[in-house]
Amino acid sequence: MKRTVILTAIFSVVSLAGLFILLRISSGNESSVNFAEARKGDFEITVTGTGEFIAEHVFDIMGPEIVTNQNFRASHIRVQDIVPEGTVVKKGDYVATLDRTNFENTLRDEINNLNNLQAQFEMKIIDTSVVLNTLRNAIKEQVFVVEEAKVNLEQSVFDPPAMQRQARMDLERAQRQLEQQQRIYNLKYVQAASETRNLRVTLENQRKKVNDFREILASFTVTSPIEGMIVYKRDRMGNKIKAGSVINPFNPVVASIPDMSSLHSRIFISETDVNKVKPDQEVEVTVDAFNGKKISGVVASVAKIGEKLSNSDSKVFEVLIRLKEYDPMLVPSMTTGNRIIINTYKDV
Repeated sequence: MKRTVILTAIFSVVSLAGLFILLRISSGNESSVNFAEARKGDFEITVTGTGEFIAEHVFDIMGPEIVTNQNFRASHIRVQDIVPEGTVVKKGDYVATLDRTNFENTLRDEINNLNNLQAQFEMKIIDTSVVLNTLRNAIKEQVFVVEEAKVNLEQSVFDPPAMQRQARMDLERAQRQLEQQQRIYNLKYVQAASETRNLRVTLENQRKKVNDFREILASFTVTSPIEGMIVYKRDRMGNKIKAGSVINPFNPVVASIPDMSSLHSRIFISETDVNKVKPDQEVEVTVDAFNGKKISGVVASVAKIGEKLSNSDSKVFEVLIRLKEYDPMLVPSMTTGNRIIINTYKDV
């Protein structure tokens, strides 16, 4: 019995000692986590977001403007080749080639139509010349017949009345025939002139159509209108327009050249934080490509209408941040970190 009491007492003492040591250790850990040294200074309330550089002003490089010409049927155009994004070009340098297969087939058909119309026009000129020349010769012959009838009538003055009447009838008949031939000639001339004029108009329209096709096909080789760096445009789905992409004929933008002297950092702020962000607030922009290089900026604009991004169900609002400094090393699409300073409390 005494042995049991002694063992129980020893076990209790050991347990209490272990519990005491454990509590001391736990107490020491909590003090190192929950307590820190407070220092006096400025306290900033910020909103942060990741974004990318975009140019404030962009010059779009356009492909062929098909829809402005009624001779062309609007259809999507595929990009066959385009220079790599980031290529620096001068005015007139090559940028892209567009697929012209369908338009080349159409051009061949239109050239055949032009050649046929040209042949018809030339044949019409020849036929008209032959017909009118024949009618003019007939009129000349009939004029001689009329003159001869007049002479016969004058010479029949001493002939019997019946012969005089016959001579007069011959003259009248010859004059009527001459008038009829002149009317026929005038009608044929007016008709031929009208047909020739219409055919000439059709021919000129077809020639203009072929020239328009040739000009459009020439613009399928896209060159740069200004000097700068090529940046790929995005379609309505947000995909970059590159080789194999299709451009919209109603907005045939192939690529763009940004104004590098005026860059913005574009970020998207959640709807819970957007009310805190106002224009002219100071921003600290960091550039990932240059080991977190810091650039000062200011909020330029805050979108009033939210939008949904493809990777998020909640609405976000576009915020544009204008850089205060110009750095030639910065280019569009570089990733940025943005710390918008909402408020600063001094010496707290």
